[in-house]
Amino acid sequence: MAKHIFVTGGVVSSLGKGLTCASIGMLLEQRGLRVRLQKVDPYINVDPGTMSPFQHGEVFVLDDGAETDLDLGHYERFTNAPLTRDCNFTTGRIYQSVIQKERKGDYLGKTVQVIPHVTDEIKNSIKKLAADDVDVVITEIGGTVGDIEGLPFLEAIRQIALDIGKANVLYIHLTLIPYLKAAGEMKTKPTQHSVERLRQIGIQPDILICRTERAIAKDDIDKIALFCNVEPRAVIEERDKEFSIYEVPVSLVDHNLDQLIVDKLGMKTKPLDIDAWRDMLVRMRNPAHEVTVGVVGKYIKHNDAYKSIYEALDHAGIAESSRVVVRKIEAEEIEREGAERILSGLDGVLVPGGFDYRGSAGKIDAIRYARERKVPFFGICLGLQCAVIEFARNICGLKDANSTEFDRNTPYPVVCMLDEQFSITDKGGTMRLGSYETSLTEGSLAHQAYKSLRIAERHRHRFEFNNQYRSQFEANGLVVTGTSPNGKLVEVIELRNHPWFLAVQCHPEFKSKPTRAHPLFDSFIHACVQKREVKKKADSQRPRLAPSQPVASA
Repeated sequence: MAKHIFVTGGVVSSLGKGLTCASIGMLLEQRGLRVRLQKVDPYINVDPGTMSPFQHGEVFVLDDGAETDLDLGHYERFTNAPLTRDCNFTTGRIYQSVIQKERKGDYLGKTVQVIPHVTDEIKNSIKKLAADDVDVVITEIGGTVGDIEGLPFLEAIRQIALDIGKANVLYIHLTLIPYLKAAGEMKTKPTQHSVERLRQIGIQPDILICRTERAIAKDDIDKIALFCNVEPRAVIEERDKEFSIYEVPVSLVDHNLDQLIVDKLGMKTKPLDIDAWRDMLVRMRNPAHEVTVGVVGKYIKHNDAYKSIYEALDHAGIAESSRVVVRKIEAEEIEREGAERILSGLDGVLVPGGFDYRGSAGKIDAIRYARERKVPFFGICLGLQCAVIEFARNICGLKDANSTEFDRNTPYPVVCMLDEQFSITDKGGTMRLGSYETSLTEGSLAHQAYKSLRIAERHRHRFEFNNQYRSQFEANGLVVTGTSPNGKLVEVIELRNHPWFLAVQCHPEFKSKPTRAHPLFDSFIHACVQKREVKKKADSQRPRLAPSQPVASA
């Protein structure tokens, strides 16, 4: 029987439950266990696909086309656990399923209630991952203990311990120990109250992971253990990480969390081996180079809107022994102040995905700057479409060329809606989603990076390059180097006579890991490093002016 670990959060939101679950999953994998991870979210949206990045951060897309919470990105970067649409469900999805069953008469005339019908649906969704080839299922409960919308989920995980036996279930509560500067001390009361709320529901945490800015004194650990009814060794300090989120698993190991988990679940495992992970952190701390990459987007003010982009750049930096300094640039800032002023000095420019017209002019200007000044450029999804628009206007002579997403009446629709999208009216879950294969041109930048002529990447878009303009673009130097296997959909474009100019319709950032950088990001950062080294060499060879001579006195 698979064991279940449930991770809840208390006191405040944004404590890092996703990172904690991912770290635990990685440590258990390194002990030889087969792990699955899932996130349950209390909001009523069926999935995050229709939510603004300003509210919810990025939407993480899986191979099967599921639009999921960004925490699944942490799961995939830290572990090798397979992720499917069953790894993320919401209140909306649960109630949708319950109502569909009620309409079909599956409840045989019963009054449908939160208990047992909604909680049973939640339990079934959790237990679905507990297959014969799985040792541990880690389930993150979104939200904060005390939120009214989270109560059905907490009730469901309370019941699971009764269904399969408490020996097969472990409850981990992530909480906050704030430090009050005025009082000069840490406060444990919020954690005590949070645990008290859980115990009122019927859940006694087995382990407390305490987020903190400072080391927790032994007296405070003993106090927390006493009032929260846990062993002192089960109070785990988790201090803020100033350098990298990838330090979290090592920190948890230093506090013996992995051993504590296998002990409490009564599991026999091989010894932990995270030497490769530690080596990766050493490489991060000791880069040979430093490059600055400008990420030009419309959601820059929200740190999580491009989470996977930033992580993939870091992963490529590890692979290239380079610290990647990301300059986050609002596209509209370029529109106001000009690309030359905002982008000067960058070693690379990246334009990520997005929707709608706002900021598109700034992205197009940024791409023109990178093209004309031979700055390495990487376009992703909308970044490809903006690159196509820029080239059409400024090289092909197609004035007012545009995407029909931005201007339905453009005389030159170089980007247009996918044929399959014209009959679709619903917004949620209706884009071209999930993994699709791409055929690459031999000898292209993409081929050199992937070292393969057939690849598969994840997609999330409604619009595409308009094939009517393909020959005109290629005649002017912007070539198609990747298409769908049938040759109809443009997936990759590259610019001739440029050090590194490549754009893709897919989202390669979703498949990058700190221990295995994505090939395109790796190639992009390599090009940025080369540009920086050429500039350094040129600067060193530039003749220096002789110091000015003092003027002779009269």
